[in-house]
Amino acid sequence: MTEELVRFLEARLDEEADLARRCDGDGCGEWSARGHTVDFCQVDLSGFHPTIALHVALHDPARVLREIEAKRRILARHARDPWPCHNLRDLASPYADHPDFPARG
Repeated sequence: MTEELVRFLEARLDEEADLARRCDGDGCGEWSARGHTVDFCQVDLSGFHPTIALHVALHDPARVLREIEAKRRILARHARDPWPCHNLRDLASPYADHPDFPARG
């Protein structure tokens, strides 16, 4: 089960990293929010509720890629742990609704 969970997590992190890289087409990487506007470096989009604008800006590609690298380091440290590894389960928990989520054994 641990190997299956590791492969599952690696696939999700690969997908998220690919998406973050594609969102950072101009290399800017850091998004910011000002009131109802999110600055995506390439263009400003307005009309957001200020709280939503901050939330969107918090998930800029550069930050997402840093978070993915941190998760990969955690995954590497625990990949060979005996099952059940609670840290890996916790890393996988946001993906519980994914169709490939491994069944608990």
